[in-house]
Amino acid sequence: MADETRTIYLDPDLEAEAYRFKGITQKFPAHFHDYYVIGFIEEGERELICQGEEYVIQPGDVLIFNPYDTHSCEQVDGGTLDYRCINVKAEVMKKAVFEMKGEEVLPRFKENVLYKNEVASALKDLHLKMTEGEDAFQKEELFLYLVEELIEINSDLAIPQKEVESSQKVQEISNYLEKHYAEKISLQALSGLTGWSKYYLLRSFTRQKGISPYSYLETIRVNHAKRLLEQGVKPIEVAFLTGFSDQSHLTRFFKSMIGLTPKQYMKIFERNGEI
Repeated sequence: MADETRTIYLDPDLEAEAYRFKGITQKFPAHFHDYYVIGFIEEGERELICQGEEYVIQPGDVLIFNPYDTHSCEQVDGGTLDYRCINVKAEVMKKAVFEMKGEEVLPRFKENVLYKNEVASALKDLHLKMTEGEDAFQKEELFLYLVEELIEINSDLAIPQKEVESSQKVQEISNYLEKHYAEKISLQALSGLTGWSKYYLLRSFTRQKGISPYSYLETIRVNHAKRLLEQGVKPIEVAFLTGFSDQSHLTRFFKSMIGLTPKQYMKIFERNGEI
């Protein structure tokens, strides 16, 4: 009991909650929520009963509860439970679906358990971004992609497949990102620029560029950061000049793309190429 941790984070950008349970032994009696729950098991084995169906859930399994799906669960392996989930209000889900279909309808997810599903990886990525307070642009992009995937593989809704528009608007987005990379950019602003829905913008841009709008933006920022570091500008100043929220934000993206931290990269030019 002493090692149990329960954290809840309300994300003001997505208007959704991120829950994390670690080391939990508690049995949860039959109950339901008036919102969607999208979660996955990190550690532990549990017996779940949902809508009269029995499941044994293990690490990597994705759980999806529609509003008012009655469910209960308890540990069956004598161990503890590590679990992450995102709680999404019906109004928020409805807005996301409107971006995709142009209709304000709610999906009904068919299966409550997706065994060893790859969605767990995308869900963990979004959960971490929410709890770490990352950029709203990035979180919204990840959220729409997650909802899209769940609707496509596990719901009663169909997302219409529109033809990709001309590359002119995609190029307008690229030009805007390249010009305003140091500013705070939102998916809503890009949607207003093109007249496209956020979802259609994401799909069209990614299909034509081979990279999502947010990844494109961060790549531009890292490229500018490289040039400043080469000139001897300190990482903390570089972060401010290139649109990153802080030095740690810069370091995460820089290392993931370049393989070095900003400080290591800067030292290459101080030591004639030696790290």
